[in-house]
Amino acid sequence: MSSNKIYQNISKIRRDYNAWVANETLEDYALRFAPRSFRKWSEFQVANTAFGSTSFLVLEAIGGFLSLNYGFTNAVWAILAVGLIIFVISFPVSYYAARYNIDIDLLTRSAGFGYIGSTVTSLIYASFTFTLFALEASIMSLALELYFHIPLYVAHVISAVTIIPLVTFGITTISRMQLWTQPLWLLLLLAPYFGIVLHEPDALLTLKAYFSIASSGQDFDWLLCGSATTIAFSMVAQIGEQVDFLRFMPEKNAANRNRWWAAVICAGPGWIIFGMARQLAGALLAHLAIRHGIDLAHAHEPTQMYLIAYNQLLSNPELALAITTLFVVLSQIKINVTNAYAGSLAWSNFFSRITHSHPGRVVWLLFNVLIALLLMELGVFNALEKVLGLFSNMSIAWISAIAADLMINKPLGLSPRLIEFKRAYLPDLNPVGIIASLTASIVAILAYIGIFGTYAQAFSAFIALILAFVLVPVIAWLTRSRHYLARDRDLNNHATHSQCCICENDFEQEDIAYCPAYNGSICSLCCTLDARCLDACKQGARLDDYLETVARRALPNWLSMATRLRLLRFFLLFTDVTHPDSKKRIILGWIKKKQSSTRTT
Repeated sequence: MSSNKIYQNISKIRRDYNAWVANETLEDYALRFAPRSFRKWSEFQVANTAFGSTSFLVLEAIGGFLSLNYGFTNAVWAILAVGLIIFVISFPVSYYAARYNIDIDLLTRSAGFGYIGSTVTSLIYASFTFTLFALEASIMSLALELYFHIPLYVAHVISAVTIIPLVTFGITTISRMQLWTQPLWLLLLLAPYFGIVLHEPDALLTLKAYFSIASSGQDFDWLLCGSATTIAFSMVAQIGEQVDFLRFMPEKNAANRNRWWAAVICAGPGWIIFGMARQLAGALLAHLAIRHGIDLAHAHEPTQMYLIAYNQLLSNPELALAITTLFVVLSQIKINVTNAYAGSLAWSNFFSRITHSHPGRVVWLLFNVLIALLLMELGVFNALEKVLGLFSNMSIAWISAIAADLMINKPLGLSPRLIEFKRAYLPDLNPVGIIASLTASIVAILAYIGIFGTYAQAFSAFIALILAFVLVPVIAWLTRSRHYLARDRDLNNHATHSQCCICENDFEQEDIAYCPAYNGSICSLCCTLDARCLDACKQGARLDDYLETVARRALPNWLSMATRLRLLRFFLLFTDVTHPDSKKRIILGWIKKKQSSTRTT
């Protein structure tokens, strides 16, 4: 962007936010950099809050499901392999989020997706949060139904509504809740295993036998192990929820360097180490449940698993049931405050870019919980394999694209070393992350449904992973990294100061940009919500500019540009909105035809 670029100034109208948006105790900087003035928690408190998110019992459910359906040996190796990969790709995501104090949505913008390009990933992430919320709350509902003998649909409502007041005040309330409940939860988690060791000697023999079989490779099958990894990979998006809290880490300095790194590693990528142990424990508990007469269809339900385990510890069955219910309810509340919180952030980011409005994070909190409740009433837990398998392929493509940009492109100079999340400096679309993640997702999903054969179907998640890591640096190199920044960040930055010229509130420098349209400093939220400037500061990098390029190349020159743009927009609207069922029928018909020919072959 040349320094002599002429802009048309727009008259300033002071923006006032509603009470929910203006109150950062409620808002929690949902669309912003988390400022130093708000980050009042110690490294331990932030890490403990993030680590409290790992209480979810879907881990045991996944471990039990994999072991029962794919064999213990295949489940063990799938859990270990996926856990190692998740640790590696989660490390840079955790570091950059904690270092630059931004959540996963803002990090995605800067890591190769662009301002509008990250909208789709925000939607995927929001879908992950309410789906996981529904799965976790369903587990809580089963425990409430078992203990209180209430209808399941009533238990679903209780499980969902209970979370809302705990999340309304954001990390301020969540951090206290996680701190107070952590000791009790850890005690309830570990106690039944001591009961199994003391009162179920055959369990230790079973444990040794199972791990001996797994380590020797007996009963190992590549196809079954690959299919198990696809489900295990569904937990890769959990790192997004971890960094939604890690963004509140204090500044790293010489005095707290060791504490800072320990907190980031333990609560960031380190969560999967704890998660792997619990998945393996779930595999063993599921077999123990079957030995005690639990039906195969229900043996992977955490309530049934831990009820059997607590019955080994306690001689009173009623007391065992009561403590099991307490443990399940406490575990699910601890994780679902995180799911609901992360969902409110994701929906805030998604709709702010689409509508240029932001009624407040609390509104999207209610929206997210309502969708999750609907899924619960529809019985999402009964479709555990299909739900997690589909999300696995999309999530791994998205997170891998971010990790590849942070791990490969930045060290090689293929992307800027600094993180930039503000609309004022980002192009609307960046082909690096968009094309890489979209291609990886589509190919992996087609593989998952069997288009490319049985081996590709079994290892569809690895296809998404490898494609994302290959395409991200290749596309960045081919495009010469032109699409990471829309203009020079240093140009006129000397003119910025702490007060936004629109809302007239004070902000820290990381949250401020120079706006040529308003000829003054503008905060990131006012910049996000502004619809009058038409992105005047980044001409050539706007969504309309990309459409204009397509219209110029795809439509005849004898039509005026305005006509070509209208035709192009109509075509996109027509194909994407007017006839979705027709497109769906065509695609499904093609897929069925391919599957039929594959089976015939």
